[in-house]
Amino acid sequence: MSTTANSVSAVAAGFDAAQLSKDFPALNQLVHGKPLVYLDNAATSQKPRSVIDAIIRFYEEDCSNIHRGVHLLSERATKAYEEVRLAVQQFIHAASPAEVIFVRGATEAINLVAQSYGRTHVQAGDAVLISAMEHHSNIVPWQILCEEKGAKLHVIPMNDRGELLLEEYEKLLTPETKLVAVAHVSNALGTINPVRQIIRMAHERGIPVLVDGAQAVPHLQVDVQDLDCDFYAFSGHKMYGPTGIGILYGKQRLLEAMPPYQGGGDMISSVTFEKTTYNKLPYKFEAGTPDIAGAIGLGAAIDYVSRLGLDAIAAHEHELLVHATEALRQVPGLRLVGTAKEKASVLSFLFGDVHPHDIGTILDREGIAIRTGHHCAQPLMRRLGVAATARASLAFYNRREDVDVLVAGLHKVREVFG
Repeated sequence: MSTTANSVSAVAAGFDAAQLSKDFPALNQLVHGKPLVYLDNAATSQKPRSVIDAIIRFYEEDCSNIHRGVHLLSERATKAYEEVRLAVQQFIHAASPAEVIFVRGATEAINLVAQSYGRTHVQAGDAVLISAMEHHSNIVPWQILCEEKGAKLHVIPMNDRGELLLEEYEKLLTPETKLVAVAHVSNALGTINPVRQIIRMAHERGIPVLVDGAQAVPHLQVDVQDLDCDFYAFSGHKMYGPTGIGILYGKQRLLEAMPPYQGGGDMISSVTFEKTTYNKLPYKFEAGTPDIAGAIGLGAAIDYVSRLGLDAIAAHEHELLVHATEALRQVPGLRLVGTAKEKASVLSFLFGDVHPHDIGTILDREGIAIRTGHHCAQPLMRRLGVAATARASLAFYNRREDVDVLVAGLHKVREVFG
């Protein structure tokens, strides 16, 4: 083992996932009479007590609208909301809190860029470039834009392991390409894409890049200034926060030049029937009453993850991924789908002729929660020549014992289906 691998193992060895799992109320329950083994973290993660308590505290003590009130509750709510913006800025190392836009999730963040930046900069004959492994949320908004504008949607191909072909990507970076939109980590394969290189290659040709970071932020240190991405989108619910809240990061000069995405509420400075003057960043893109409780819950999740340290989380999850990969490879008839060299803790697989939904149903009776289906990545499934896969996705509160329970459950599947 290399020195680097030794250091990773040392970090992971000090990580007590069993103790940490006690912080998550939902993990400490029985499902069909069996202890829950939750392996569906790529769909959504469970929430620690500190996040739940922060949301309850807001509704019990500080429930008020923000920015417009002069009474104490409104002042406290506003302060808490804006402190989360600062926490997000530090968490992803944005240059300014003005670059941090609260949205409903990664999906809305991508739609915002497509409808605001995209409608301004993409014209007939232009192209938007995405990859073969994108989630539907990073496909459909660009299809809508291209159909409206008469532009083309081009696709970066990948190999059978689930790795993007950068030589082919370079050929697709033409003068017609007005934007690249690519996942940092594939939700269906776990592939960690070389986004820094992808961004650099695009920028050499003056092309901006949006990164879908929904699957990356819970597992990896993200520094948007170091990546030099133009936009970065992620959701709160995949990183131990509540649903219905997310973040769009954008470079300030780009956001300032973009028209509003929605109208009403905080996004205005003044309104007459003749003309509306828009608010400054970041409020220009935050129309209406926001999900205040969701933002506060997201802040609590960031605090929780930051206390653990993303280096320690990544080390533990890597060790777990290695163990799970080897364990699943020992199961007769099982085939892993997505074997990129650089992977996050996602294992998609096929198991003989058993339909993934049947796999998931039997595992559920054993108390094991996995995801089955096309994972909102139907074009990727077609590229792989499959209709669906079963997917086990790991988080820092998972343990080797969870993997062992999964393997035992798969043997039960084989018994049922012969």
